[in-house]
Amino acid sequence: MNIPRAGPGLGFASHDFASAPFTVAWEITRACPLRCVHCRADAQTHRDPRELTTEEGLTLVADAAAMGTRVLVITGGDPLARPDVFELLRAVDDAHMHAGFSPSVTPRLTRDALARALDAGAATIHLSLDGASAETHDAVRQVRGSFDRTCTAIQTVHDLGARLQVGTTVSRRTVAELPDVARRLEGLVDLWSLFFLVPTGRADTADMLDPDEHEQVLRWLARVELPFAVRTIAAPTYRRVRAQLGREPGPGVNDGNGFAFVSHVGDVCPSGFLPRSVGNVRDAPLSHWYREAPLFTSLRDPEQLGGKCGHCGYRAICGGSRARAWALTGDALAADPTCAYAPAAS
Repeated sequence: MNIPRAGPGLGFASHDFASAPFTVAWEITRACPLRCVHCRADAQTHRDPRELTTEEGLTLVADAAAMGTRVLVITGGDPLARPDVFELLRAVDDAHMHAGFSPSVTPRLTRDALARALDAGAATIHLSLDGASAETHDAVRQVRGSFDRTCTAIQTVHDLGARLQVGTTVSRRTVAELPDVARRLEGLVDLWSLFFLVPTGRADTADMLDPDEHEQVLRWLARVELPFAVRTIAAPTYRRVRAQLGREPGPGVNDGNGFAFVSHVGDVCPSGFLPRSVGNVRDAPLSHWYREAPLFTSLRDPEQLGGKCGHCGYRAICGGSRARAWALTGDALAADPTCAYAPAAS
């Protein structure tokens, strides 16, 4: 789930999450030559013939804009595998939404392709860097040379003057290098997004941090001074940690609460890490599924949370990772299994 930093112009504070997702991520394809060990999409070599067509995609973009969505992210797989990707980015921009573009670092990601994406209206480019060394990053991506190509792409986006967001998956494979990744990004990025691993798709539970390790990383993030903004994905507990340390928690979305995901075939889910479809945009508009589907409405109601999340004093600003609860317990409303905080019993 890749979320550009919300600035004053995006109106995050005034957004009504019950009416529309602040951010929609649309996985336009699952085709991708990378073999990332944590891939939530279990990306495939070839495009799926069931993908939403260009016209269906343009209808989706129009519906997202009409319902009040502020950010629409074009992601994959490798979105550059679709020849209409620049047309889709232009449609997002023309609809007055903030267009996020999340390409995979493949041979398709040339300087010309990045420039075309920006010309088409991409407002933020998101790239992934999963380690401070080639050994770590390439082991995650399962493609030799990926680290060097990613560093080149990061520099290229910076040189083009574009807004750049870099995402790093936080797992046992990468956690030791987080401080070095942060140093490598200084002077290059606007936002660092840390994706705390959710065991879905190819991701293995054994690679996931335990509750105490999650807490240590979140407290380090809350205390460290960095020259760019930080956002956590699948770790809304970061807002609880910041509040406990006397820092402004900041705004945020959660699975199905301010965020919606549309798959390559049109299935609507609370997020890419909570791949539980509530319906398909070929059957009814995105606005219908987001506003009316029982799973979505329950995820927006903190009173329906179970276990310790249900009586936690921070549930309104945090809510726990619904994706990780679903992945590990089969219940999207269960307590977040990787939260170390023990709230007082009600």
